[in-house]
Amino acid sequence: MSGPIAVLILGGGDALQADLRGAFARKTAYVESVAKPAEADPLTRRCHFDAVILIGGRNELRWWKRTRAEGLVSRAVLISNRLDNGLLLDALRSGVEDVFEMPLDARAVTGRILMLEENRPVAPAGGGLPDEPELVGDCDELREIKTLIERIAPLPATVLIEGETGTGKELIARRIHSLSGRRGPFVAVNCGAIAPELLESELFGHRRGAFTSAHQGRDGLFVAAAGGTLFLDEISEMPVAMEVKLLRALEESAIRPVGADREIPVDVRIVASTQHDLPDRVREGRFREDLFYRLNVIHLVLPPLRQRAGDIVRLAEHFSRLVSAEAGLPAVDLDAAARARLTAHAWPGNVRELRNLIERATLMGQFPANEPGPPAVLQESGGWGYPLDWTLDQVKIDHMRRMVDACGGNKSLAARRLGVSRKTLDRKLPAG
Repeated sequence: MSGPIAVLILGGGDALQADLRGAFARKTAYVESVAKPAEADPLTRRCHFDAVILIGGRNELRWWKRTRAEGLVSRAVLISNRLDNGLLLDALRSGVEDVFEMPLDARAVTGRILMLEENRPVAPAGGGLPDEPELVGDCDELREIKTLIERIAPLPATVLIEGETGTGKELIARRIHSLSGRRGPFVAVNCGAIAPELLESELFGHRRGAFTSAHQGRDGLFVAAAGGTLFLDEISEMPVAMEVKLLRALEESAIRPVGADREIPVDVRIVASTQHDLPDRVREGRFREDLFYRLNVIHLVLPPLRQRAGDIVRLAEHFSRLVSAEAGLPAVDLDAAARARLTAHAWPGNVRELRNLIERATLMGQFPANEPGPPAVLQESGGWGYPLDWTLDQVKIDHMRRMVDACGGNKSLAARRLGVSRKTLDRKLPAG
């Protein structure tokens, strides 16, 4: 197997969950268990899981279909004590890899997941990895980034990726990991999506009894990423108190779980990202200077899509092929008029906004006549963008509304794609 894996257990009682965790023993880097789909959503937003064990029936399958469609988890097995033909067919059609009926031996389930991971397709000699992220585009900036990634990926140096929301910072991080040769997993966490008082435990883990609700110990994401890559998305949103502890972890290659009396060594490659200007934040006293220099060994700056006009149609065609294949629908026809509108649009949401548009067009069966549309209007200066009399807050709020609409009203998904917390989105866009 390529390395330890991260697994989420959804549903089932405490006893069954404990049996499954015991069956995995030391064969996984990270095992998390929750009782309900609602409890699984925040975990999949901030952590990468290689597989999920679904225990139950229709509710768990509905959650799996949505989560898989969002690209958050790639494989699952289902355990049910009422396995009728309808449920079985629905599970297999939804992409579940295997189905088990109660009662069962927990080792059979964990063994099946480990075997699936062991048998992932191996790329042919000289080829890319089967899940290797594809960087589509041929602008000068992207060519330079591709070249630099190939050079620095095998090195242990930390990497800081800077770019606007939606430019593909996590895609770049995954590309670095896939080319690094590291055998551990890729684990991603959004530093702004976790409550400040919980972030230390999430990253470093905690011991049983470390705080009131710590009924059992758990490993943190540094341990989950052992031998692999930990992607700290939106590092600029990390609380200042945590910056000191992160700096020590990076300098000592060791972490101290909450409630522990000694540090434990960790082998993790750190890739961080931000949509802000960190040097500015350092000058304003909002980010530690020593941590900035420790992270900024390799610095990659991703250009916004509006500066990649030659790549827009190519990306649209790429997304059209991907989305049509995933949905089993014909690819959307990008005629000359659609291509002209795509090229002229300002793309405030960058590549993420473009993909959302192509997804909508594919589901509707045609390219919408009025998209992409306002507020990307032609200004007197000859450039494309929001109206010049809009404030920055108006621009941000309008973009948030458009993202929520693009996500079908799913604010959690919209917040994740925007790179902000759900709490921030609710505050900016109150219900009603």
